[in-house]
Amino acid sequence: MTPFKKLTSSAVPLPIEDVDTDQIIPARFLKAITREGFGENLFRDWRYNKDGSPKADFVLNNPTYQGQILVAGANFGCGSSREHAAWAIGDYGFRVVVSSYFADIFRGNALNNGILPLVVTPAVLNEIFETIERDPAARFTVDLEAEEFTNEATGTVTSFEIDPYKKTCLINGYDDIDYLLSQREKIDAFEAARVDFSLA
Repeated sequence: MTPFKKLTSSAVPLPIEDVDTDQIIPARFLKAITREGFGENLFRDWRYNKDGSPKADFVLNNPTYQGQILVAGANFGCGSSREHAAWAIGDYGFRVVVSSYFADIFRGNALNNGILPLVVTPAVLNEIFETIERDPAARFTVDLEAEEFTNEATGTVTSFEIDPYKKTCLINGYDDIDYLLSQREKIDAFEAARVDFSLA
C-alpha cells in the first residue's frame, strides 16, 4: 500500500446518511478477484443511467468537485461486509472518507486497504459541508501523524483518534503481513532467547 502521512486536498461532498455497501459498489460488479477496476463502478447506480450515460446531478460527475477526500453523511458503509466497497473507494482515488459515524466492518476494511475513515462530530461535519458549499475548491489537511484534521478555510483544527497499530500500518504503507515482516528482527531475537524444552 502507498504510505500515508499527511494529505492536503479539496473534498467531494456526499451529504447522504446510511450509505450502504451495495450503494457504494453494487453486488453485480463484484466478479473481479483483484482490487483493480472497481473505481469505475463506485456509486454505479447513483452515478450512471441505465444506458450507461452519466447522471449530471451526481456529485462525482460534477467537475466542480474534485479531491482525494470524500465527505459523507452519518452511518457510512453500513449493510453487507463486502470489502469491495473499500476497494472501489480506493481505486477511484479517495484516501480519506470523513463522516460522523462509520459501520464497524467498513471502517476495518477501509483501514486494511489504506483508506483513512476519519470520524468527526456532527457539528464539524456540518461545518465541512458548509465550507464546501461556499467554496468547492476549499482545502482540508489530514495530518495522520499528529491525528489532526484542519479546515484550511476556517482554520478549525479537529483532533481524531485512530488505533495505534492501524496508524503505523497506514504511515508505513503496511498490510498485516508487511507489518509482521517488519518485526522480523524482534521475532528472531525472541525465538533465539526461548528455552528449548524439546527432548531431542
